[in-house]
Amino acid sequence: MDQNRDGFIDKNDLRDTFAALGRLNVKQEELDEMLKEAPGPVNFTVFLTMFGEKLKGADAEETILNAFKVFDPEGKGTLRKDFLAQMLTTQADRFSPEEMEQMFSAFPPDAAGNLDYKNLVYIITHGEEKDQE
Repeated sequence: MDQNRDGFIDKNDLRDTFAALGRLNVKQEELDEMLKEAPGPVNFTVFLTMFGEKLKGADAEETILNAFKVFDPEGKGTLRKDFLAQMLTTQADRFSPEEMEQMFSAFPPDAAGNLDYKNLVYIITHGEEKDQE
């Protein structure tokens, strides 16, 4: 997401992320408005919250869940932190060490080292944590 690797998501990074999700004609004004909504510079955590709010109402939650499920054939709803880190730093648009640190500090794995990706996707697409029942 952070194409210039400066630790922040800027307007060009936002446009590229929308394009990667299939939305190619994002208006300049919409990107400007998104950046104005942020309380300051947009790091990974701020980005997830903001982007999740923009994706509400779309089928993005199911799409994102399906992407994670590719790596979870048993349907546990969790992925090993070390496996996820390896995938995100070695495949396609690779995460930087800083992006990995931001993600795992925002969404820490449990004591066994598993990341609850269903909750992560919910937060990305709804902007808040699910009530734990």
